[in-house]
Amino acid sequence: MIRTFKILRFNLEKDKKPHFQNYQTECPPGYTVLDVLYDIKGLQDGTLSYRRSCRSGVCGSCGMKINGVNLLACKTQVESLKKKVIHVEPLPGFPVMRDLIVDLTPFWEKLENIKPYLINHTPPPTTERYQSAEDQLKIEEATWCILCNCCTSSCPSLWANKEYLGPAALLKAYRFVFDSRDEGAEERYKVLNTKSGLWRCHTIFNCMDACPQEINITEYISKLKTRVVSERY
Repeated sequence: MIRTFKILRFNLEKDKKPHFQNYQTECPPGYTVLDVLYDIKGLQDGTLSYRRSCRSGVCGSCGMKINGVNLLACKTQVESLKKKVIHVEPLPGFPVMRDLIVDLTPFWEKLENIKPYLINHTPPPTTERYQSAEDQLKIEEATWCILCNCCTSSCPSLWANKEYLGPAALLKAYRFVFDSRDEGAEERYKVLNTKSGLWRCHTIFNCMDACPQEINITEYISKLKTRVVSERY
């Protein structure tokens, strides 16, 4: 099966603006979009640039826009894409560095701002910090996030306001604020309870549609809003 892939190309060092380039390649059954990119780079055009690592939907490196939808290239079967010409573009909302690679520096800075790690000022016990099964279930789904950035770059609120924390950072905040072992909620509220924090989320649900882990992101952001309001006011 020969398929045509229309890939956005851009070299910051020499191109004034992005442009599309067409490639035709054979796609055997079971081929993913990432397999196609491997073939194009290895057999047709070695200058094609993209991010990838695990090829197993775990690392989140190969997030990109495929036929207008944010997806992981390693999990997207070519056979599932019905259009004759398959469009492949970098994730929206971030500066393009080269081809399908975007500058994720703002994303990581916002994630760092919400302190995505356990904060506990109590002297550590001699064994592990105990957590009940019930408390663990409250945060389990939120821990599935692989930080692929598909949700954040699909959010219209981020497109309109580059300072917005975005759904991935807010989900990570939920994961620790609702962790029964954590004592750093007050520190995170200072970042969350701002115009560019929780309240910039308008419950559009794009993040849930884009999440390859099928995490109910909007529900957890809503619970985080309720927690902030109830504890602050």
